[in-house]
Amino acid sequence: MVRIHILGASGSGTTTLGRLIGERLRILHLDTDTFFWMPTEPPFTTPRPVPERLQLIEQAMAGAPGWVLTGSALKWGTPLEPLYDLIVFLQLDPAVRMERIRRREAERYGNRILPGGDMAETSRAFLEWAASYDTAGPEQRSLAAHEAWLAGRETPVLRLDSMRPAEELAEVVLRHTVIGQAS
Repeated sequence: MVRIHILGASGSGTTTLGRLIGERLRILHLDTDTFFWMPTEPPFTTPRPVPERLQLIEQAMAGAPGWVLTGSALKWGTPLEPLYDLIVFLQLDPAVRMERIRRREAERYGNRILPGGDMAETSRAFLEWAASYDTAGPEQRSLAAHEAWLAGRETPVLRLDSMRPAEELAEVVLRHTVIGQAS
C-alpha cells in the first residue's frame, strides 16, 4: 500500500484532500493537528509534547497497510519522513486561502470568535498567523520553511494548485500513486 504526506498552508485543503484520498484508497487518514494539539476547550491552545505526539502517531500508523498524513510536521516529524512514499504539496492563492479560513472559523465557532467571544483573541491571532504564511521566514510554518524542507527530500513531490476541485486533485494523486507503485 502507499503512505502519503500532504502539506501546505492552513486553508489550502490538505485535510479535505487527505480524507478523500483515504476514502478512495481505503487507507487510514491522519491529521497532524490531532497529534500536535492537546484536547482542550477552547481547542488548539496547548501543544502536546513532541515525544508524546510521535508516540501517538506511530501507534496510529502501526499495522496500517497504508495511510495519508495531512498537515505540517515540520521540526517535529523527522522520524516519520523516511516512511513517506509520496509528498503532495498544496498551494493556493493567499486571498482565496484566507477566505476559506475565515469561513471555516465562522462555521466551526460562530459567535465565539466575534468581539467579546471566548475565542475572539485566539481566532484573531490564528488568522494573523495564517495570513503570514506566504511572507514569513523559515523559522515558522511558512512557504519558505516548506520550500526549504521540500528541497531536501528524496521522496517524490507532487505540487498541486488547490484552486482545482478536491475530486480532481484526488484523481491526480491517485494516478501518480498508481504510476509510482508500478515502477
